[in-house]
Amino acid sequence: MVALKAPELRDPAWSRRVFWFVAACLLMWPALVTTEFRPWVFFETDNLKVTVRFLADFFPPALNSEFLQLVAREAWRTVAIATAGTFLALVLAIPLTLLSTTVLSVSSLSGRMQALPFVLRQLIRWILILMRSVPELIWALVFVRVVGLGPAAGVLAIGLTYAGMLGKVYGEILESGEREPATALLRNGAGRLQTFFYSVLPGNATELTSYTIYRWECAIRASTVLGFVGAGGLGQQMDNSMRMFNGSEVATMLIVFILLVGLADLLSTWMRRALQ
Repeated sequence: MVALKAPELRDPAWSRRVFWFVAACLLMWPALVTTEFRPWVFFETDNLKVTVRFLADFFPPALNSEFLQLVAREAWRTVAIATAGTFLALVLAIPLTLLSTTVLSVSSLSGRMQALPFVLRQLIRWILILMRSVPELIWALVFVRVVGLGPAAGVLAIGLTYAGMLGKVYGEILESGEREPATALLRNGAGRLQTFFYSVLPGNATELTSYTIYRWECAIRASTVLGFVGAGGLGQQMDNSMRMFNGSEVATMLIVFILLVGLADLLSTWMRRALQ
């Protein structure tokens, strides 16, 4: 019979893995206690009855033609909100990124950036921080009161929040790319836009486009959530059905939303492969 070796002999890193596992558990425990995370509550008898009753209302899903036409219109509106919001975010993020990155800075070619360009870049970066720090749900609540209920509030909310996110990531992509070609062009008299289009953009186009597509996919999910605060789309209709305790309609819209996200994922995957 073969004698079993001690764990530390079978795996030299065993003790280190155990240490970090225990440390992670000790760090997570206060967070779980603070958030009152008690998963065993789901398996209590009363809660199981409520869960079963709630899920039973979802079947069968509502499939009448009039309701399906309504869901199709709201699903299209959800995609339109996400697409228009992402486009607005691009319109805001691209110029802010070009102004905030040091890759296209002429004043930094001598080694130390001048005071005025440095202050301007820091100000723009703080604007981007402000945009992405406020969740799109909060922006939607603000714009619903400004422009009223409907998709316009969702487009503005996604546009502002995602502009901050895109601007930050775009800047990091440009900063982490190869700087020598851009520096050479600037030193030889090329303008900032020329340097961007002939050096910076071609070298980072794949990463920039891939992240933009990913953000559009996220915007589809976000636009549904924004509907719960009156920003239009599938989420608003789902909120109305939930208020009426119409589980069959909610089930249909959930199925449509899952299919919508799946199609968006397939489309984004195809576009990423086409860019490679």
